[in-house]
Amino acid sequence: MLFADRTEAGRALAVELQRQGLAGDEPLVLALPRGGVPVAVPVAERLGAELDIVIVRKIGAPGHVEFGVGAMAEDGPPVFDDTALRYLGLTAADLAPTVAAERAELDRRVARYRRRRPAPAVAGRHVVLIDDGLATGVTAHAAVRWLSARRPERIVLAVPVCSEQARERLAEAVTVVCLHTPENFAAVGQWYTDFAQLTDADVDAALSRHAHT
Repeated sequence: MLFADRTEAGRALAVELQRQGLAGDEPLVLALPRGGVPVAVPVAERLGAELDIVIVRKIGAPGHVEFGVGAMAEDGPPVFDDTALRYLGLTAADLAPTVAAERAELDRRVARYRRRRPAPAVAGRHVVLIDDGLATGVTAHAAVRWLSARRPERIVLAVPVCSEQARERLAEAVTVVCLHTPENFAAVGQWYTDFAQLTDADVDAALSRHAHT
């Protein structure tokens, strides 16, 4: 399975969520910027749902920033992948400078995307959390932990593609919907024809278009 782009992936994901009847009544769709936003827009449109964001920042391995060994969500604490840390011979203390830098970028994104709006109120609601894919799953894990502390009725994590490892890890905490779990998973981007890097402006534009539909 190869998706043309994130929008097409979102449309397919929306169909599957409807088919399984997992969204509940008046769901809240939450996207993980940047890549999760264009996936979430068609999901929210098809479900007739409110759309908002949960801002999470990956903590990359030293020298390999794309390999996530941890993550943190908004005002939440860092969450680390202990297996990855052991494999790389690292401790959380070794990553303190990286955590500080990513915390600064996380705070910048919160200020940029929220523009003084409060974080979404999720207590008692059916939440559908959307990203463009799961590799290690550590970023989604940080978001799920942050959301769970706010007592939603239910969390469904929905992604177009994921590794089996990430799916199993997240399924211990939430319901996971994944359209494609390939055996030869290497990176999320390999399952998209167009996996262009997104900007802050792209996030703003996608959220604005949904707000005016």
